[in-house]
Amino acid sequence: MTSVSQLGLVVPDPELESEISAGVGAVEQMLRDAVKSDYPFVTETSRHLVEAGGKRFRPLLVLLAAQFGDPSAPGVLPSAVVVELTHLATLYHDDVMDEALVRRGTVSANARWSNTIAILTGDFLFSRASDMLADLGPDAVRIQARTFERLVQGQIRETVGPETGVDPLSHYLQVVADKTGSLISTSARFGAMFAGAPDQVVDVMIRYGERIGVAFQLSDDLLDITSDSHDSGKTPGTDLREGVTTLPVLHARRSTDPSDARLLELLGADLSDDDRHRETLALLRAHSAITATRADVEKWAQDARDTLRPLPDGPPKRALDAMCDYVIARTS
Repeated sequence: MTSVSQLGLVVPDPELESEISAGVGAVEQMLRDAVKSDYPFVTETSRHLVEAGGKRFRPLLVLLAAQFGDPSAPGVLPSAVVVELTHLATLYHDDVMDEALVRRGTVSANARWSNTIAILTGDFLFSRASDMLADLGPDAVRIQARTFERLVQGQIRETVGPETGVDPLSHYLQVVADKTGSLISTSARFGAMFAGAPDQVVDVMIRYGERIGVAFQLSDDLLDITSDSHDSGKTPGTDLREGVTTLPVLHARRSTDPSDARLLELLGADLSDDDRHRETLALLRAHSAITATRADVEKWAQDARDTLRPLPDGPPKRALDAMCDYVIARTS
């Protein structure tokens, strides 16, 4: 059974930590059952990322939000599986678009099999999530559909890039809110909603989830630059190599310092070359853009923390507060 401490989150209450750990363990088993197919090869490809692990950040947030109602209510665990299946499906598709070779410390599905198999496996996971949603009622289906709409719009925004006259930083933050914040917001919403929490608590969870989701993605942006593959589970500088513009790059591009000329030149070049990629990564790691990005992570995490004020004091609220610390600490 996966414990919360193994996920890197400190829950400041032993009883709550035990309950959440048991919930995460139940979600893990349900995930494995959900990806089984009558066709063994589909089961193999679908289990590829499930068995590679991950932080299960979204199911964890479902379980924590459910603490403000009845955490044993029948819809809580299935909704946690739905959001994780949705997340996993997007990873299969992302790796195809990014031509990634590694995901969660193991070879990516597209590299192991093919782009076609990875795309179809992602589609299979989406179908399983939809099947589970049908049992959760029309409101859940509608929320998921609108979440998926934002996920797709965010990906299209990222692919097309900012329109003329639009600040690239503002554009990027909208992409992050759509691609990452939307599903994490829905995770928190589902937890509170299916636990029967009061409407005002559900509203807090929606706002909290979006903000902590943006903070989480921005911390991933930092980890792509600053960590090694052992820590992050993927090749360092993957976004950089693939020309995906992330927050550290946007901050670096704003520099008018003549000493940054070489870095700016490299950021506008093809970084598929190993030597250029290595040089760019080293220059960026030493740049003030890293400090600026870390400050942004802290700001979004603090914004998330501030939304928690209306919630009743107790272990669940303290755990959500600790999640803000966790997001900040993973980039320190």
